[in-house]
Amino acid sequence: MLFREMYNISMENNWGNPFSYAVSREIQIANILGHKKADTYSGADGIDEDGDCEYKSTIGKKLQGAYNGISVQDSWEKQKEYLLKEKIGKYNNHYIVRFDGPEIVECWKMSGTVVLKILLPKLKRQFFSDKKKKDPRLGATLTEKEIYSNGKRII
Repeated sequence: MLFREMYNISMENNWGNPFSYAVSREIQIANILGHKKADTYSGADGIDEDGDCEYKSTIGKKLQGAYNGISVQDSWEKQKEYLLKEKIGKYNNHYIVRFDGPEIVECWKMSGTVVLKILLPKLKRQFFSDKKKKDPRLGATLTEKEIYSNGKRII
C-alpha cells in the first residue's frame, strides 16, 4: 500500500520511479533544497536557481561524491570536451549529500568548474592507465577533504 502510494505520488509529479537506482534520494534532495526534480533518468538530477544541477549522495560514514560510468572517448582532447560539455562541467552546481538512513545529515554545494578541476587529473590518469578493467568506463570520487575544502555547506 505504501509503496503504491509513493509510486503514484512520484508519477504524478514527474519525478520518475522512486524504486529505481537512487531516484528516491534525488526526490528527497530536490524537495529539501526547493529544487525541481528533473524528469529524465539520464542527464540532470535536479533544477535549481541556476538551471540543471547534479546530485551525488552517499550512505557511508564519510561524505564523498562518486562520478562513475563515464563513457570513454577516442582521445584525451575529446574526453576533456565531453567532460566539460556533456558530463561534469555541464552543470553549474553539484550537490554532494550524505544520508543517515532516511535523513540528510549534510549537504555541500560545489560549482561544476571546481568539481571538474578536482576530478580532471584523476580521470586523466585513469584514461591513460594500462590496467585492464572489466568495465572500461571512467570513474573518480570527490573525497570528504576535497568537498570540505572547496564546497559550501548548505545543510
